Amino acid sequence: MNTSPPDRLRTRLSQLLRANAILLWAALVGFVGALATLVFRDGLTLLQALIFGRSGSFVEIATSLSWQARLLTPCAGGLCAGCVLVLARRHAANARADYMEVVAVGDGKVPVQLTLVNSVSSLLSIASGGSIGREGSMIQLAAMTASIVGRIARFNTVRLRLLVACGAAAGIAAAYNAPIASAFFVTEIILGAITMNSLGPIMVAAVVANITMRRLPGYHPTYEMPAFAPIANLEVVWFVALGVLAGLIAPAFLYALQRTRRLFAGSRLPLPLRLALGGLGVGAISIWVPQVWGNGYSVVNALLHQSWLWQAVLVVLVCKIAATLLTSGSGAIGGIFTPTLFVGAAVGHLFALVPQALSPETAAAPAAFVAVGMGAVLAAATSAPLMAILMIFEMTLSYSLMLPLMLACVVAFGVARAVNGPSMYEITARRAADEQERERLRAIRMQELIRPADTFLPQYAPVAQAAALFREHPVKYVYLVDATMRYRGAVALHDVAALYQQDEAASRTCADIARADALPVVTADMGLDEALRQFMRHFGERLPAVRSIDDPELLGAVHKTDVLDAYVRLNRVPLSGQVEA
Repeated sequence: MNTSPPDRLRTRLSQLLRANAILLWAALVGFVGALATLVFRDGLTLLQALIFGRSGSFVEIATSLSWQARLLTPCAGGLCAGCVLVLARRHAANARADYMEVVAVGDGKVPVQLTLVNSVSSLLSIASGGSIGREGSMIQLAAMTASIVGRIARFNTVRLRLLVACGAAAGIAAAYNAPIASAFFVTEIILGAITMNSLGPIMVAAVVANITMRRLPGYHPTYEMPAFAPIANLEVVWFVALGVLAGLIAPAFLYALQRTRRLFAGSRLPLPLRLALGGLGVGAISIWVPQVWGNGYSVVNALLHQSWLWQAVLVVLVCKIAATLLTSGSGAIGGIFTPTLFVGAAVGHLFALVPQALSPETAAAPAAFVAVGMGAVLAAATSAPLMAILMIFEMTLSYSLMLPLMLACVVAFGVARAVNGPSMYEITARRAADEQERERLRAIRMQELIRPADTFLPQYAPVAQAAALFREHPVKYVYLVDATMRYRGAVALHDVAALYQQDEAASRTCADIARADALPVVTADMGLDEALRQFMRHFGERLPAVRSIDDPELLGAVHKTDVLDAYVRLNRVPLSGQVEA
C-alpha cells in the first residue's frame, strides 16, 4: 500500500524521536539536576545566615569570630550532623545510597529519603565550618532527581542507570562550570568506558545543566582564573617535575585519609561523638589558621591572584590537610574532590618557587603552577587524567596551558600507579583490582591449579590394586607411572570391572589393560584456553597433569571445576557497569 509524503514524513519523525528520546530525557535531567544543586547551594547560604548572621566566604566568617566560637562551632555542627546520620542509617540500613554504586552495579534507584537526610547532615557539617567539599551532596541530589524522573517514566534498569549517570554529570557541571569534564568524569570514573551510546546523553545533560546555572541568578565561576602567558618550551620540564611531585603527594594524602577513617571507626565512639570530635579538631586548628574552614574556594582564588609567603602557604596546606582528614575521616558526609584541588593548588604554588629561584627571567607565573598543580593532584587522586585535563582546561580556557597541563596530569597519574597509590573513589579501586585479577588470570598456568593425585599406581601393579583404589576413591580412571614417575597411561574403571566379570583379574596387571591415549593430558605451562580445550575432549572431572609433553612426569591432576572457575572469573562482566542507551 502506497503512503503519502506527509505520512512518510510523520513516520520518519516518529522513528527519529524514538531513537533519540534518551537525549530529550537527558536534557530534562540536566535541567532538574541543576535546580537540585541550586537548592543545596541556597540551603547552605540560608544555614550560614541562621548560624552566623551572614553568608559568604567561610574564611571571612571564621576570621570575624572569636576564638571560642571558632573552636566550638565545628564541634557542635559535627554533633548535629552525626545525630542526623544515625537517624538516616536507622531507617535505611541496607539501602545503596551512593550514586556511583547505583550506576555501576545497582538498579538505578537512588533512595530518596536516605539521600535527603544525608544532604541535611552534609549541610550541617559544611555550614558549621567542616573542611569538606559541597560537591558530593550536590551531585548526589542531582542523581536522585534523575532517578525519580526515570522511575516516573518507567525506565528499565539499563536506561534508568544511564539516566542517573546523566544526573551525576549534571551535578558536576553545575558545581564546577565544566560540562565536558563532568561528562568524562562519569564515563571515565563511574562507567569505566567511553562509548557514544552513553557519552552522548551524558554530555547533553551536562551542557543543559551548565546553561541552566549560567542563566540563574547568583552564578559565578567557582575558581576565577587569571590570564596565562605563553609558556616557553623548556619551561615544560618544570611542569613534568610538578607532575612527579603530585603523583607522590596525592597517594600520601589518600593513604592518610584511609588511616584516619580506620582510626575513627576503631574508636568505637557513637557516630555523633566521632563527628563532634573531628569538628573539635578542626575548630582547634582554626583558632590559629582560620583558612581551614570550608571548601577552600577563597584560598585557592587568592593563590591564583596574589603573592603569598611560602611559609604561609605551607602552614595553610598542612593545616588544611589535617582539617580535611579530621572532617572526612570522622564520617562527615561530603566530597574530597574540592579539598584535593586545594592541595594541588597549594603544592603548585610552593613548587613555583623552585623555577623562580633558578631561572627567574623565564619562569612561568605562579598562577600557572597553581592551575597545573590542581589538575595533576586531581589526576593522581582520581586515576582519571583525561577528566582532570579537561576540567582545568574548561576552568582556564587557556590553550597555552594545555601542553604543560597534559604532561603533568599524565605523569602524575603514572607515578601514582607506579607506587600503587589508592584511588579517591572506591569504585575505581575495585575496577583496578578487577583488572589486576584479570591480568593475573590471563597469565595463569596449570601449574597453579594442580592438585596432588592419590589415584596412581606403578604400571605393572596387579589389577586388584587398581580395584582397591576404585573402591576407595570415586574416580573413573587410575593413572599409571613407571619407575621414574613418568605418566604411562590410565586404567579405566569399566575395564577393571570387565576383567572381574570374566574372572581374569587375578592373573592380569594394569599394564595389560592400560591405554596410553585414554585421557588428554595437561602440561604445567598450559594456559586456560588450551586446558579448556583438553577438557572439551573429555567428559570427566579431572585430567592428569604432567611436566611437559617431552618430560611426562606426573605432577598430579587438574580439576575441571578449577579451570572453569578461573575462566569465568577472567571473562565475567566487569564492575564498570557499562550502560547502553
